[in-house]
Amino acid sequence: MKKSIIIFFTVLGVLCSAQNFKTKRGIISLDGVHVAKIANKSNIYTFMDLNDTPMYTIEFIDKSIVDSVRDSYIKLNRVYNRDKTIELDYISPSAFSGEEKSAVYTSIKGLKIIDNKGINIKNLDEIFKNVPKRKLDTKTKDAYTTRSKIDKMNIEVNKVGEIISNGVPVGYFTNLPVSFGSEDTITDKTFVDIEIYDAKSKYIGRYITTTKQLKTAGGKTFTIYREMSGRASVLKFPTYKAIAERLAIMDPNFIKIQDKVTVGPVSKETSN
Repeated sequence: MKKSIIIFFTVLGVLCSAQNFKTKRGIISLDGVHVAKIANKSNIYTFMDLNDTPMYTIEFIDKSIVDSVRDSYIKLNRVYNRDKTIELDYISPSAFSGEEKSAVYTSIKGLKIIDNKGINIKNLDEIFKNVPKRKLDTKTKDAYTTRSKIDKMNIEVNKVGEIISNGVPVGYFTNLPVSFGSEDTITDKTFVDIEIYDAKSKYIGRYITTTKQLKTAGGKTFTIYREMSGRASVLKFPTYKAIAERLAIMDPNFIKIQDKVTVGPVSKETSN
Protein backbone atom coordinates (compact mmCIF):
# COMPACT_ATOMS: atom_id res chain seq x y z
CA MET A 1 0.00 0.00 0.00
CA LYS A 2 2.79 2.39 0.97
CA LYS A 3 4.60 1.61 -2.30
CA SER A 4 1.44 2.32 -4.31
CA ILE A 5 1.00 5.69 -2.61
CA ILE A 6 4.61 6.64 -3.42
CA ILE A 7 4.15 5.70 -7.09
CA PHE A 8 0.87 7.65 -7.25
CA PHE A 9 2.36 10.85 -5.89
CA THR A 10 5.46 10.43 -8.09
CA VAL A 11 3.30 10.25 -11.20
CA LEU A 12 1.14 13.09 -9.94
CA GLY A 13 4.22 15.23 -9.36
CA VAL A 14 5.47 14.57 -12.91
CA LEU A 15 2.08 15.49 -14.37
CA CYS A 16 1.86 18.65 -12.33
CA SER A 17 5.37 19.76 -13.25
CA ALA A 18 4.88 19.04 -16.97
CA GLN A 19 4.70 22.10 -19.17
CA ASN A 20 1.44 22.69 -20.98
CA PHE A 21 1.63 24.33 -24.39
CA LYS A 22 -0.97 25.77 -26.70
CA THR A 23 -0.84 27.23 -30.20
CA LYS A 24 -3.60 29.65 -31.16
CA ARG A 25 -3.61 32.03 -34.12
CA GLY A 26 0.10 31.54 -34.60
CA ILE A 27 1.04 32.31 -30.99
CA ILE A 28 2.73 29.62 -28.88
CA SER A 29 1.91 29.70 -25.17
CA LEU A 30 3.72 27.75 -22.48
CA ASP A 31 1.94 27.37 -19.15
CA GLY A 32 -0.32 30.23 -20.20
CA VAL A 33 2.51 32.63 -21.14
CA HIS A 34 3.16 33.70 -24.76
CA VAL A 35 6.70 32.60 -25.67
CA ALA A 36 6.98 32.45 -29.48
CA LYS A 37 5.15 32.61 -32.80
CA ILE A 38 4.78 30.18 -35.67
CA ALA A 39 3.84 30.56 -39.34
CA ASN A 40 3.37 27.97 -42.06
CA LYS A 41 4.07 28.33 -45.77
CA SER A 42 4.44 25.46 -48.23
CA ASN A 43 4.69 22.96 -45.33
CA ILE A 44 7.66 24.79 -43.82
CA TYR A 45 7.05 26.03 -40.29
CA THR A 46 8.87 29.22 -39.32
CA PHE A 47 9.38 29.91 -35.62
CA MET A 48 9.68 33.55 -34.56
CA ASP A 49 10.17 35.46 -31.35
CA LEU A 50 7.37 37.66 -30.07
CA ASN A 51 8.73 40.55 -32.15
CA ASP A 52 8.09 38.54 -35.34
CA THR A 53 11.81 37.94 -35.96
CA PRO A 54 12.27 34.54 -37.68
CA MET A 55 14.70 32.26 -35.81
CA TYR A 56 14.45 28.77 -37.30
CA THR A 57 12.36 26.60 -39.59
CA ILE A 58 11.11 23.03 -39.44
CA GLU A 59 10.16 21.10 -42.56
CA PHE A 60 8.48 17.70 -42.37
CA ILE A 61 9.75 15.01 -44.72
CA ASP A 62 7.94 11.75 -45.42
CA LYS A 63 9.47 9.67 -48.18
CA SER A 64 9.47 6.16 -49.53
CA ILE A 65 12.83 4.44 -49.20
CA VAL A 66 12.10 1.14 -50.87
CA ASP A 67 8.96 -1.01 -51.16
CA SER A 68 6.70 -0.43 -48.13
CA VAL A 69 9.30 1.25 -45.94
CA ARG A 70 8.93 4.98 -45.42
CA ASP A 71 10.98 7.42 -43.39
CA SER A 72 9.51 10.43 -41.61
CA TYR A 73 11.70 13.12 -40.09
CA ILE A 74 12.24 16.87 -39.94
CA LYS A 75 14.75 19.26 -41.46
CA LEU A 76 15.88 21.95 -39.04
CA ASN A 77 17.40 25.19 -40.30
CA ARG A 78 18.44 28.42 -38.59
CA VAL A 79 17.21 31.54 -40.33
CA TYR A 80 20.23 33.56 -39.17
CA ASN A 81 22.75 30.92 -40.24
CA ARG A 82 21.59 28.79 -43.17
CA ASP A 83 24.97 27.22 -43.90
CA LYS A 84 23.79 23.93 -42.45
CA THR A 85 20.51 22.03 -42.47
CA ILE A 86 20.20 18.99 -40.21
CA GLU A 87 17.84 16.02 -40.25
CA LEU A 88 16.30 14.98 -36.95
CA ASP A 89 13.66 12.73 -35.47
CA TYR A 90 10.52 14.41 -34.19
CA ILE A 91 7.98 13.58 -31.52
CA SER A 92 4.23 14.11 -31.32
CA PRO A 93 1.96 14.50 -28.31
CA SER A 94 -0.41 11.93 -29.83
CA ALA A 95 -0.79 9.71 -32.86
CA PHE A 96 -3.39 12.12 -34.26
CA SER A 97 -1.39 15.33 -33.92
CA GLY A 98 -0.91 17.42 -37.03
CA GLU A 99 2.41 18.74 -38.26
CA GLU A 100 2.13 22.13 -36.56
CA LYS A 101 1.44 20.62 -33.16
CA SER A 102 4.25 18.10 -33.64
CA ALA A 103 6.66 20.89 -34.66
CA VAL A 104 5.86 22.87 -31.51
CA TYR A 105 5.93 19.78 -29.28
CA THR A 106 9.31 18.73 -30.70
CA SER A 107 10.69 22.23 -30.19
CA ILE A 108 9.61 22.26 -26.54
CA LYS A 109 9.88 18.67 -25.34
CA GLY A 110 12.31 17.09 -27.77
CA LEU A 111 14.85 19.72 -28.77
CA LYS A 112 14.22 22.12 -25.86
CA ILE A 113 14.69 25.20 -28.01
CA ILE A 114 11.53 26.83 -26.73
CA ASP A 115 11.16 27.40 -23.00
CA ASN A 116 9.27 29.75 -20.69
CA LYS A 117 11.60 32.61 -21.71
CA GLY A 118 11.04 32.17 -25.45
CA ILE A 119 13.29 30.71 -28.15
CA ASN A 120 16.54 29.50 -26.61
CA ILE A 121 19.21 30.44 -29.17
CA LYS A 122 21.97 28.83 -27.11
CA ASN A 123 20.24 25.44 -27.19
CA LEU A 124 19.42 25.87 -30.87
CA ASP A 125 23.07 26.52 -31.76
CA GLU A 126 24.19 23.62 -29.57
CA ILE A 127 22.05 21.22 -31.60
CA PHE A 128 23.92 22.28 -34.76
CA LYS A 129 27.28 21.84 -33.01
CA ASN A 130 26.43 18.38 -31.70
CA VAL A 131 23.82 16.97 -34.05
CA PRO A 132 21.76 14.22 -32.37
CA LYS A 133 21.90 10.88 -34.14
CA ARG A 134 18.65 9.67 -35.60
CA LYS A 135 17.19 6.54 -34.04
CA LEU A 136 16.35 4.36 -37.01
CA ASP A 137 14.88 0.91 -36.47
CA THR A 138 16.41 -2.14 -38.14
CA LYS A 139 13.79 -2.22 -40.89
CA THR A 140 14.51 1.38 -41.88
CA LYS A 141 18.29 0.89 -41.76
CA ASP A 142 18.01 -2.20 -43.98
CA ALA A 143 15.81 -0.25 -46.40
CA TYR A 144 18.42 2.50 -46.70
CA THR A 145 21.11 -0.13 -47.33
CA THR A 146 18.99 -1.61 -50.12
CA ARG A 147 18.25 1.85 -51.52
CA SER A 148 21.99 2.63 -51.59
CA LYS A 149 22.69 -0.54 -53.57
CA ILE A 150 19.90 0.28 -56.03
CA ASP A 151 21.09 3.86 -56.52
CA LYS A 152 24.64 2.68 -57.28
CA MET A 153 23.28 0.48 -60.07
CA ASN A 154 21.69 3.53 -61.74
CA ILE A 155 19.13 1.38 -63.52
CA GLU A 156 17.07 2.68 -66.44
CA VAL A 157 14.71 1.01 -68.90
CA ASN A 158 14.71 2.38 -72.45
CA LYS A 159 11.82 2.67 -74.90
CA VAL A 160 12.27 -0.86 -76.29
CA GLY A 161 12.49 -2.61 -72.93
CA GLU A 162 16.27 -2.84 -72.52
CA ILE A 163 17.53 -2.61 -68.95
CA ILE A 164 20.52 -0.27 -68.62
CA SER A 165 22.84 -0.05 -65.62
CA ASN A 166 25.33 2.84 -65.53
CA GLY A 167 25.06 3.15 -69.30
CA VAL A 168 25.63 -0.56 -70.00
CA PRO A 169 22.86 -2.89 -71.33
CA VAL A 170 22.39 -5.65 -68.73
CA GLY A 171 19.10 -7.23 -69.70
CA TYR A 172 15.68 -6.85 -71.25
CA PHE A 173 11.96 -7.43 -70.76
CA THR A 174 9.80 -9.66 -72.93
CA ASN A 175 6.04 -9.99 -73.37
CA LEU A 176 5.65 -6.24 -73.24
CA PRO A 177 2.40 -4.53 -74.35
CA VAL A 178 2.39 -2.59 -77.62
CA SER A 179 1.80 0.64 -75.67
CA PHE A 180 4.86 0.05 -73.51
CA GLY A 181 6.65 3.08 -72.02
CA SER A 182 9.69 2.73 -69.79
CA GLU A 183 8.13 4.84 -67.01
CA ASP A 184 4.66 3.33 -67.34
CA THR A 185 3.13 1.60 -64.35
CA ILE A 186 1.95 -1.94 -64.88
CA THR A 187 -1.78 -1.84 -64.27
CA ASP A 188 -3.12 -4.51 -66.64
CA LYS A 189 -3.68 -8.04 -65.42
CA THR A 190 -2.51 -10.28 -68.25
CA PHE A 191 -2.30 -14.05 -68.53
CA VAL A 192 1.19 -13.82 -70.02
CA ASP A 193 3.87 -13.03 -67.44
CA ILE A 194 6.36 -10.25 -68.12
CA GLU A 195 9.75 -11.96 -68.23
CA ILE A 196 13.23 -10.59 -67.63
CA TYR A 197 16.45 -11.87 -69.19
CA ASP A 198 20.04 -10.75 -68.76
CA ALA A 199 22.14 -9.38 -71.61
CA LYS A 200 23.21 -12.92 -72.59
CA SER A 201 19.57 -14.01 -72.85
CA LYS A 202 19.71 -15.97 -69.60
CA TYR A 203 16.32 -16.12 -67.86
CA ILE A 204 16.35 -14.04 -64.63
CA GLY A 205 12.74 -14.00 -63.49
CA ARG A 206 9.20 -12.91 -64.18
CA TYR A 207 6.55 -10.50 -62.96
CA ILE A 208 3.10 -12.06 -62.55
CA THR A 209 0.56 -9.31 -63.17
CA THR A 210 -2.37 -11.18 -61.60
CA THR A 211 -0.68 -11.66 -58.23
CA LYS A 212 1.80 -8.75 -58.36
CA GLN A 213 4.62 -11.14 -57.58
CA LEU A 214 8.19 -11.31 -58.76
CA LYS A 215 9.72 -14.77 -59.08
CA THR A 216 13.39 -15.30 -59.81
CA ALA A 217 14.86 -18.21 -61.74
CA GLY A 218 16.32 -19.36 -58.42
CA GLY A 219 12.90 -19.62 -56.78
CA LYS A 220 12.81 -16.43 -54.72
CA THR A 221 9.43 -14.70 -54.50
CA PHE A 222 8.57 -11.10 -53.66
CA THR A 223 5.09 -9.56 -53.58
CA ILE A 224 5.09 -6.07 -55.07
CA TYR A 225 1.75 -5.15 -53.59
CA ARG A 226 -0.11 -6.25 -50.51
CA GLU A 227 -2.75 -4.34 -48.61
CA MET A 228 -1.46 -2.57 -45.53
CA SER A 229 -2.96 -0.14 -43.04
CA GLY A 230 -1.96 3.50 -42.97
CA ARG A 231 -0.09 5.40 -45.66
CA ALA A 232 2.91 3.03 -45.68
CA SER A 233 1.52 0.72 -48.35
CA VAL A 234 3.63 -1.23 -50.78
CA LEU A 235 3.85 0.18 -54.31
CA LYS A 236 0.57 -0.83 -55.92
CA PHE A 237 1.42 -0.46 -59.58
CA PRO A 238 5.19 -0.76 -60.14
CA THR A 239 7.09 0.71 -63.06
CA TYR A 240 9.30 -1.49 -65.22
CA LYS A 241 12.26 0.26 -63.63
CA ALA A 242 11.04 -0.70 -60.14
CA ILE A 243 10.77 -4.35 -61.23
CA ALA A 244 14.30 -4.33 -62.65
CA GLU A 245 15.62 -2.77 -59.43
CA ARG A 246 13.92 -5.33 -57.21
CA LEU A 247 15.14 -8.24 -59.35
CA ALA A 248 18.68 -6.87 -59.11
CA ILE A 249 18.40 -7.05 -55.32
CA MET A 250 16.80 -10.51 -55.33
CA ASP A 251 19.46 -11.87 -57.70
CA PRO A 252 22.85 -10.20 -56.96
CA ASN A 253 24.35 -11.92 -60.02
CA PHE A 254 21.92 -10.23 -62.38
CA ILE A 255 23.70 -6.90 -62.74
CA LYS A 256 27.43 -7.50 -62.77
CA ILE A 257 28.20 -7.02 -66.46
CA GLN A 258 30.93 -4.45 -67.07
CA ASP A 259 31.38 -4.67 -70.85
CA LYS A 260 28.76 -3.73 -73.37
CA VAL A 261 27.27 -6.72 -75.14
CA THR A 262 24.59 -7.20 -77.72
CA VAL A 263 21.21 -7.49 -76.04
CA GLY A 264 18.84 -10.18 -77.25
CA PRO A 265 15.66 -9.41 -79.15
CA VAL A 266 12.85 -7.72 -77.28
CA SER A 267 9.41 -9.20 -77.78
CA LYS A 268 6.53 -6.77 -77.74
CA GLU A 269 3.47 -8.96 -77.65
CA THR A 270 -0.04 -7.88 -76.89
CA SER A 271 -1.86 -9.88 -74.25
CA ASN A 272 -5.61 -9.93 -73.91
